[in-house]
Amino acid sequence: MFRHLRTLQQLSRRTLSSTAPRQLENKVPHNQKLFQEDNGVPVHLKGGATDALLYRATMALTVFGCGYVLYTLINAALPKKKD
Repeated sequence: MFRHLRTLQQLSRRTLSSTAPRQLENKVPHNQKLFQEDNGVPVHLKGGATDALLYRATMALTVFGCGYVLYTLINAALPKKKD
């Protein structure tokens, strides 16, 4: 039992230590070069397929939302007749 607690204690110390087990690559210069490149692509689409997918999904939700708001406003302005 105490052996398991000691193992957990050592494991928690290792995960919270300040020394990194490996060095991370600095991607900022590469991204700066990619986004500042003048290739005719808008900045919001330079990230690739993911950015294009997010852009299209956002535009579709926006168009759907505007249409639904107009539909709701028309229904509120022109109530149905009671028989």
